[in-house]
Amino acid sequence: MLVELAIGDAYGGSFEHAYPSFVAEHNTLAGYVPHPGQPGVPAGRYTDDTQMTIAIAELLVSGRRWTPSLLAEHFVHAYHRDPHDGYAPRFHQLLSEVRDGEELLRRLKPQSDKSGAAMRAGPIGVLPTVDDVLYHAKLQARITHDTPAGIAAAQAAALAVHYCHHGLGPPAEVARWIENVLPADVGHGGWARPWSGKVGPQGWMSVRAALTVLTESRSLSEMLQRSVAFTGDVDTVATIALAAASRSPEVARDLPPVLWRDLENGEYGRDYLVKLDERLLHI
Repeated sequence: MLVELAIGDAYGGSFEHAYPSFVAEHNTLAGYVPHPGQPGVPAGRYTDDTQMTIAIAELLVSGRRWTPSLLAEHFVHAYHRDPHDGYAPRFHQLLSEVRDGEELLRRLKPQSDKSGAAMRAGPIGVLPTVDDVLYHAKLQARITHDTPAGIAAAQAAALAVHYCHHGLGPPAEVARWIENVLPADVGHGGWARPWSGKVGPQGWMSVRAALTVLTESRSLSEMLQRSVAFTGDVDTVATIALAAASRSPEVARDLPPVLWRDLENGEYGRDYLVKLDERLLHI
């Protein structure tokens, strides 16, 4: 799961908020391309979506009881040991300045409804029960996105992984299942309502777009290409969609080898994700 979502993040990151003409020309899955507005960022490098997901996964496999301060500590530690781009500017600056989780909690104003809590929620879906998933997704969301919409988006993203990981039904029905578990009361019109057009910054937008490609596609490569084709916040769409889809035996695992080969592979890159994935899927 972690490698697939990182591929979705790194590939999608090349197209995040890029001009539609650039997306149409380069969204071929032939390899990673440099973002036209970020010439200094190497192609194949993942973003904050994956880095914060790693922090969540590491806490899950540690077996420790979750607390706000422990979550915040993991976010700070993950950033400082291996700084990455992609964070919202103010949060990026804050992470750069703080030295521990308690300081982050003191200085944060967690009133966002954007996608940060949803993009990192995937690993929570491996937990054994729906109640476990809802509780932990909410707890981590409240660190940075303590709003009804921010929490619901995180819970929906984690539920998508839970549904696929535990084989609760075909991917085509995942959005309707989530609607039965998590009523659509944050103004977005329903999790099963198909998304079309550019994906904006709110978390529910990324989740609904991800659920659309998850329910309408049959392979990881199709989902990745369709996620990016929306334009807008497409790295988050691809991260959420591929995290869930990679856990379903009904989805073809056909991502091009070049995307596996050229995904960043430093100390916390591809090989690290493979090992962490093995631990995560056996908790």
